[in-house]
Amino acid sequence: MKRSCSIFGSRWLLVMSLLVIPQVASAQWKASVGAENPSMGHQALAFLPNEIWIHAGDSVTWTFNSNEIHTVTFLTLGQVRLPFDAGCPGFAPGATGSFDGSTCVSTAPLTKGQKFTVAFPAIGNFKLVCLVHQNMTGVVHVLSLGERLPHWQDFYDDEAVQQRKALLSDDDLERERTQVAADHDDGNINAVTVGMGEVMANGGGSRTTSIMRFMDAEKTIHAGDSVEWTNLDPATPHTITFGVEPANPVFPVNATLDPDGALHGTVGSAADSVHSGLILAAPQDEMFLATAPLSVTRFRVTFTHAGVFPYICALHDGLGMKGKITVLP
Repeated sequence: MKRSCSIFGSRWLLVMSLLVIPQVASAQWKASVGAENPSMGHQALAFLPNEIWIHAGDSVTWTFNSNEIHTVTFLTLGQVRLPFDAGCPGFAPGATGSFDGSTCVSTAPLTKGQKFTVAFPAIGNFKLVCLVHQNMTGVVHVLSLGERLPHWQDFYDDEAVQQRKALLSDDDLERERTQVAADHDDGNINAVTVGMGEVMANGGGSRTTSIMRFMDAEKTIHAGDSVEWTNLDPATPHTITFGVEPANPVFPVNATLDPDGALHGTVGSAADSVHSGLILAAPQDEMFLATAPLSVTRFRVTFTHAGVFPYICALHDGLGMKGKITVLP
């Protein structure tokens, strides 16, 4: 009788262990990618939160919360970040992936409402990047099952809310935007600011807040005058595009270099197509933009005839980044 009880007890312990261990070893964590204000003009280019501690065997699901495209990408040690349209060689994107540091894992560019889940079977500290935005990084710390986790999901939920609020209500950036507009009113009335932004960092990586708008976007000038656009965002490229939007937005169309290095185009009718290519400060020797011909932050257009000429940022017109030049005789 004692032997039967012993066998029964052993079986009961085995059943209990099977019920308990999978719950401990395969927790599901949640985070988000990007955020925006109701107009979509103010974008948080960030993983929220951008630092998470989990156990080996756990997975994290990232939900995309912005109409601006982003990727969730884990590269192997020493791997160079590729253009977002190239993605991650050898990985077939889908709704899920697994990353242990041996083979890269990446989503395609995703937008609001989409999700991606990554399982982490091995311990390690794994850097998280967005292939679209160079200053958008994070880290997932994967600990052994015997290690105590410093935080739980409710902590990360609260942290994500706080970080999102801070990025989308950046008072310093808004004051700078107002000052730039005032400076233009007092100075060169033919100047347009192309976006603004600020890069910040914490222990987990970096993130950017960007205003994706042309400031003082509508101008009224006379035939023969020129307008100059300047990108004041330290991390986000933009374009100034008149007429037909090119298939590849990276390279300029119908524009030449002025002696001071600014690109310059001419528009004489609504049928003309002029495109700045990506304008942004030179990216030095890093990131996917290193091969792009962009070492300029300024773009000029001379208007030779009267008319109304709408223009867009070919990258962010879906967010409402548009403007108009009215040319009087």
